Amino acid sequence: MSMKAVLFETHGDIDVLSHRDWPTPSLRTGDVLVKVRAVGLNYLDIFARRGMPNVTIPLPFISGGDIAGEIAELGDATSGWAVGDRVVVNPKTADGLIGEEIHGGLAEYVRVPATNLLKLPKGVDYETAAAIPINFGTALRMLVTIGRLQAGEKILILGASGGVGTACVQVSKMIGAEVIAAAGSADKLAMLRNIGADHVINYASEDFSKRTWEISGKKGVNAVVNFTGGSTFNPSLRTLARHGRLLVCGATAGFSPEIDLRYLWRRELQVLGSTGYTQDDIAKAIDLVAKGQLHPAIGHRFPLAETAEAQQLLESRNFFGKIVITP
Repeated sequence: MSMKAVLFETHGDIDVLSHRDWPTPSLRTGDVLVKVRAVGLNYLDIFARRGMPNVTIPLPFISGGDIAGEIAELGDATSGWAVGDRVVVNPKTADGLIGEEIHGGLAEYVRVPATNLLKLPKGVDYETAAAIPINFGTALRMLVTIGRLQAGEKILILGASGGVGTACVQVSKMIGAEVIAAAGSADKLAMLRNIGADHVINYASEDFSKRTWEISGKKGVNAVVNFTGGSTFNPSLRTLARHGRLLVCGATAGFSPEIDLRYLWRRELQVLGSTGYTQDDIAKAIDLVAKGQLHPAIGHRFPLAETAEAQQLLESRNFFGKIVITP
């Protein structure tokens, strides 16, 4: 049996993507076959397609890690689940990361270990669900477990208009922090205010470091979310108050930035790395969405056949929230 999938046989630009027939995955003991109803795009999909240093991706490859759907078939030893159950997928499996090391959800079906499934509440639609695992799981772990963000603290969120960024804005507001959100256009800033940002900065026309210092009353912020790296790293350090925390979960603009160590020791700053999420983080995020305390922002929807256009939009950064594919 075959299915439609979007895959690449070599690393490269957008033109290496192909929408075509591909064998439907066969199940092993403990696996389920999930009919994909929605998959959220992440920069991981771009990095996988381009190729990453020190990461071997088996080719041809199907990416896509943020998956929501329904169970189409059960393998052996999968008690507790039934065909037709609505589920969300935790991409971190014992065999590797779905969408980076093992085939992902940019297809009509995906094979998933049953242990990586979470039940999707009836009140949460598939597209919303596909915007939860990586973005909100990452935000909860980085802000709560690693960053220890507290009510009343001030936080700067760079790249706030994307999937992780909008999740961080909402989680920070839920905690009770004062949020400064930075993005690159007036339209994005207006939407960030709509989802809870207290202050906004257009980093295309303003020095975000200087403006953050002014907003904070020249005292600095308690925390900064920086998943860009590159030239934003030192300016982020300058925004921090004494004992402030720089929270890092990625490096989309460069992984080897210059660091002015004087800020670290003079203000006794902490640089804290956060590598993803746990299944409990995803479960908590799903519960908070179901209760109406968090609201994933979906900016664009594309059919599976238009995944190349969707990834091109993701690379352009001319979008807000999450880009979701619906096979």
